[in-house]
Amino acid sequence: MAQDTAPLDGKVAVVTGSGQGLGLAYAQELARQGAAVVINDVDRQTAENAVATITRAGGRAVAVVAPVGSTETATALVDGAVEAFGRLDVLVTNAGVLRDKSLLKMTDEDFDLVIQVHLRGTFTCVREAYRYFKENGVAGRIITIGSPTGQYGNFGQTNYAAAKAGIVGMVRTWALEMKKAGVTANAVIPVAATAMTETVPYFRAAVEADRAGEPMPEFFRKELGFGSAADVAGLVAYLASDDAAGITGQAIGAGGDRLQVFSHPAPVVTEHRDGGWSFEALREQFPAIAAGRLQPVGETLPPLPAELQPADAR
Repeated sequence: MAQDTAPLDGKVAVVTGSGQGLGLAYAQELARQGAAVVINDVDRQTAENAVATITRAGGRAVAVVAPVGSTETATALVDGAVEAFGRLDVLVTNAGVLRDKSLLKMTDEDFDLVIQVHLRGTFTCVREAYRYFKENGVAGRIITIGSPTGQYGNFGQTNYAAAKAGIVGMVRTWALEMKKAGVTANAVIPVAATAMTETVPYFRAAVEADRAGEPMPEFFRKELGFGSAADVAGLVAYLASDDAAGITGQAIGAGGDRLQVFSHPAPVVTEHRDGGWSFEALREQFPAIAAGRLQPVGETLPPLPAELQPADAR
């Protein structure tokens, strides 16, 4: 698999939450491009199976079994890379959990767990990886994983939306802090068939095609930018490469046949008023100022073509 001319030959990557799904696809593509990979999962057998898929294909991989979130796990991941392969060059923070509930049904535990794994886990792992990069003069790559939910919001995902939006905010800050050291930090926004989308009737035709090893309908791949985990992996490997040395602080979406670069938040309207904006002034003028300019909430999906609608919905 790894050849002398491979773009990531000689580099070492840690991918959190890489025992299966999207994380495994990222790890496999990094290995295919020449990197040695540290697989991370909470289940030992899942992690070992992932390692086996990479080594059978000619790559190099080891496993670190631990839940992401604590500094202890973050340190173990960095140490695991250095002990197994002598260095660390790339960190991909993919580990995550879901506890979807509407606001009044969401418990403190539901909120805290998702924040602990996604947001705090990204923070602790990036902090330890950057510490290693800076102390060893490595122009490393930080690749975090966001979500459309963090960009647009989604019903029943207060905890997940907060975590994913927070990750993008941290990336923009890290890009500033890490620039002098030559380290880049970016967020990938994947749109792919996962355990979460398997339960959504809208995506049923795409998920069933993916599960059967068949091409997804063009509507999903082009109109929605929705594809397989492998469709996102190329972007992760590219951002890990020397070719992407000038790309930092970005949120980049990938899925199916679509690639997107997200804008940073920016005002869509600016108005000035001498003396400032009192309650009375806002009551009088804000409706006209905001007319047609208030931003939509959530992601609007186009209607499914008739032939792709679930049979029970036709």
